[in-house]
Amino acid sequence: MNTPSKGTGSFAGASFLTSAHEPNQLVPDDGLEVAFAGRSNSGKSSAINAIVGQKRLARTSRTPGRTQLINFFQLGDARRLVDLPGYGYARVPESLRKHWRTLMEAYFSERRSLIGMALVMDIRRGLTDFDFQMLDWIQGSACEPLILLTKADKLSRGKGIDQRRAVRRQLDDDVPVVLFSATKRQGVEEARRRIAAWLEPRA
Repeated sequence: MNTPSKGTGSFAGASFLTSAHEPNQLVPDDGLEVAFAGRSNSGKSSAINAIVGQKRLARTSRTPGRTQLINFFQLGDARRLVDLPGYGYARVPESLRKHWRTLMEAYFSERRSLIGMALVMDIRRGLTDFDFQMLDWIQGSACEPLILLTKADKLSRGKGIDQRRAVRRQLDDDVPVVLFSATKRQGVEEARRRIAAWLEPRA
């Protein structure tokens, strides 16, 4: 049973809504939504679960890179979190790569409800070409970005801060970068605050 943990605020009661494999299966484009993107094995599902305070809302694929679905989670009042397919896995067939590109291009070009994007990256890897491509899509869609440097508990505090600075130097000054660990709960509250602010109803 997925029981929300204390302190989840507006994320309490998050539930699975539907999955989309093709652009015409996307949920109606109304309300507000925040999407999560990242390389396969970046810890994206764990980050989503930590933010909503549930253990198994977002599920990981047993075969990295094979899940090419957009998963929608309902927060209520036409507010959603969106789990985008993981990217960058070397063993994915070219047909799946093409499908991913087509689905992502359709999503970013059409979603007026997309207000923010959390780009999830393993702090030990640094930004890759795929991450920069995703950042380009984010900027093209005019939604606000947030970088979550996951698995921060795998590095010492000093090395984590150094890696955050290294990532910061590659980004625009106004892009927030958060040291994040789903295991140690590091950065979870900050991520919640930023995402909740995005999802506040607009006047």
